[in-house]
Amino acid sequence: MSSHLEPARAATARAVMRWILAAFYVAAGIAHLRAPDQLLAITPSWVPFAPQVIFITGCCELAGAVALVTRPLRFWAGIALAAYAICVWPANFKHAFEGIDLPHISSSWLYHGPRLAFQPVLVWWALYAAEVIDWPWRRPRSE
Repeated sequence: MSSHLEPARAATARAVMRWILAAFYVAAGIAHLRAPDQLLAITPSWVPFAPQVIFITGCCELAGAVALVTRPLRFWAGIALAAYAICVWPANFKHAFEGIDLPHISSSWLYHGPRLAFQPVLVWWALYAAEVIDWPWRRPRSE
């Protein structure tokens, strides 16, 4: 088996991944703008100006989703969305460890365990879909 995806297959996989991730961030951005009080409940107390941060992050999620599917902005959107996923991870931990109830989201570790474990995958996904990295499928070197 080859150590890399065929170029056409890799391009298709990245495109599908970009659109799925963009849809995820559109939904998250809308949630930030429509239900900021619910997200305020899981925002760590050390975050300054939390209501404004939630509004700004919602706008950034929407902008990041659009940029991710826009060729000239894609690379930087991938980096920004990966950094964003790292920055919001503390809210996921607070949500899990403090057992905060949110509508339509389980307080069970059957939800929180996979959610916390998936965050590094989300970081990788943004970087791979935006063509920032090729790992684990490396492009063949041209000689």
